[in-house]
Amino acid sequence: MPPRLVLASESPRRRDLLASIGLSPDLIAPADIDETPLRDETPRRLAARLSAAKAEAVSALHPDDYVLAADTVVSVGRRILPKAADADEVVQCLKLLSGRAHRVVTGVSVRGPGGRRGDRLVETRLKMRRLSEADIRAYADSGEGVGKAGGYGIQGRAGAFILSLSGSWPAVVGLPLHETETLLRGLGWRRP
Repeated sequence: MPPRLVLASESPRRRDLLASIGLSPDLIAPADIDETPLRDETPRRLAARLSAAKAEAVSALHPDDYVLAADTVVSVGRRILPKAADADEVVQCLKLLSGRAHRVVTGVSVRGPGGRRGDRLVETRLKMRRLSEADIRAYADSGEGVGKAGGYGIQGRAGAFILSLSGSWPAVVGLPLHETETLLRGLGWRRP
C-alpha cells in the first residue's frame, strides 16, 4: 500500500485549505498533546515545538505514512494569546488586539516514511482596526472566535476587523499552503 497523507488535526479550516489546492488527507488523526506554553517560551518557539510534537506523536502511530501537523500562535509582542475557550476569552483577546499590530506564527511539520522530517515557520503581521464595545460583544456572542488562537478567525466575520496583512493569509487561517506542499514534495510525497 502506498504511503497515505495523514492530517494530525481535526481542524475543518485546515481540511478546507488543503482541499483548495486539491489535496484530501487519507486519514484524520489529531494529536493529543499538552499545548501549554513553557516558561519564557517565545511565540515562534511555541509554534515550532507544538507542530513538531504533534507530527511526532501521530507519526509514531503511522510511521509508513506522510504526517502533516501545524500549530498557530497569535501574539502581541512576546505575549501569547490563548485559544479562546469561551466568549469571555474572545472579549479579552479582542480588547487587547483592538487598534494594534500583532503577529500570527504558524509552524508546519511533516514526517515521512523512514523517519524523514521537515519543519517550517511562517510569520504574518497584521493590524486590527479599533473595535467598539459593540463590535467586540457582537463577535463574542457569535461564537465564531471560540477555539481559535487569539479569539478570532480571519476567514469569517473578523476578516472585516483587519486593516492590513503582511505575509500569508492561509497561514493565519491555520496552514500556509506553499510551505506545506514544498515540505511534502521535499520528503518525496507525490500527488495521487
